[in-house]
Amino acid sequence: MLGLEGPCWVGLGPDGGLAVSKEFGDVWLFGSARQPLCSLGDLTGHHFGSPAGVCTDAAGSVIVADEQRHQVTLFPWARAPICLVSEGLRWPLGVACAPQGQLMVADAEDGYIKVYQSYLEFA
Repeated sequence: MLGLEGPCWVGLGPDGGLAVSKEFGDVWLFGSARQPLCSLGDLTGHHFGSPAGVCTDAAGSVIVADEQRHQVTLFPWARAPICLVSEGLRWPLGVACAPQGQLMVADAEDGYIKVYQSYLEFA
């Protein structure tokens, strides 16, 4: 995949594709053949500060850590974005989710991996 300007973080996207965050930009989704599909900002109208870590949950929703806005947001298909966590985050960089519903956020400011037991109740 050539021609990406400022790729920052990459994670698995929905349906075997990729999700790529761009520093001070947006998050782009690519299909399984690595073709560009859309940006989450254009698709949902969401304004990112500085998107960092990205992952996809078992339902195919994309989860993004935004280091500038100090929050983690869920982007479910065909629904508005949902802020999962904002309180207590200082510099969220990495994000991962487990099939049982746990959300893990790497907070670089305080050096902790913060584990939230069930983000699925917000979805």
